[in-house]
Amino acid sequence: MGVKIITDSASDLPIDIIEKYNIEVIPLLVHMQDKEYRDTVDIKPKEVYDYMRNGGTVKTAQIPYGVFNDKFREYASTGEQYIYIAFSSGLSGTYQTAKLVEKEIKEEYPDFDFDVIDTKCASLGEGLVVLKAVMMASEGCSKEEILKTVDFYKNHMEHIFTVEDLDYLCRGGRVSKTAAIMGNVLNIKPILDVEDGKLIPIEKIRGRKKSIKRMIEIVEERAPNLSQQVVGINHGDDIELAMFIKQKLEELGVKEFVISEVGASIGAHSGPGTLSIYFLNKLQ
Repeated sequence: MGVKIITDSASDLPIDIIEKYNIEVIPLLVHMQDKEYRDTVDIKPKEVYDYMRNGGTVKTAQIPYGVFNDKFREYASTGEQYIYIAFSSGLSGTYQTAKLVEKEIKEEYPDFDFDVIDTKCASLGEGLVVLKAVMMASEGCSKEEILKTVDFYKNHMEHIFTVEDLDYLCRGGRVSKTAAIMGNVLNIKPILDVEDGKLIPIEKIRGRKKSIKRMIEIVEERAPNLSQQVVGINHGDDIELAMFIKQKLEELGVKEFVISEVGASIGAHSGPGTLSIYFLNKLQ
């Protein structure tokens, strides 16, 4: 009996990986033009980015209690082993809701072999944790082995990213209006990371080209043995720059990539033009 890996749409995994490993992805919610959409199901990132470029405001919401309740009850009735690898608790209430439902379901099904993991990661950083878990599950690894590796990955996953326009981070409440205005006037392109599950600005660079160059330098500084790990790249509707970053990382020795678009639930806050690189700062 294999281990079933579950995740949410904030993991931003490309569809080919989701289909290859038969990963169940539970969608977060996106609110746009007074309508509610299920991320990746009812709405695609391109629609969100085009709407934002035209001045629209997009809001997001965590996975509802009722969705988790229905899903977890379904899992509990199968008698199989499950791991839900969740979006960072520092950026969404999704993990906390999942834990609440897990506790309630286990009171009814005490033998339910199920774990909910707070990755403290976002977007493809979370996605790479999921990918490692499903690869191990497909190889027949035990649940204990998978959980140990997931714990290592989530504690050593780097998220190095930049945004094209600070207004989008401002609309999402990630930076102040004053900081966004001044940053845009000075052409500041911040480089950010995710530390302990929360967004952390690490450097302020003037100009798009310089910020991308610096991101690649940070990867070289922080990442050991690039030729031995899978590196993630994703973008907010800018595949050309994503492929440029891929080329530069190949020159540093990277051989395996996962490339995807930043999904609607994440992109609603970071905006079009987001560019991100994900990698481990330590290998097992």
